[in-house]
Amino acid sequence: MAKLRILEFPDPRLRKKAVPVEVVDGPLRQLIDDMFETMDGAPGIGLAATQVDVHRRLLGRGRVAGER
Repeated sequence: MAKLRILEFPDPRLRKKAVPVEVVDGPLRQLIDDMFETMDGAPGIGLAATQVDVHRRLLGRGRVAGER
């Protein structure tokens, strides 16, 4: 797994339109793993693929305190 660089406002890449995910395959699963690893070391409770400069409609959300 690799920790990804998170883009921050006002980076223009954050405005790029993301495309739908059509197939869940090995590379997408690796991206999901990398996003969760990145999210673990960052503030907040979620991370969109666009925030790591991958313009696909994908969002990872961590657990909120008290959530099962």
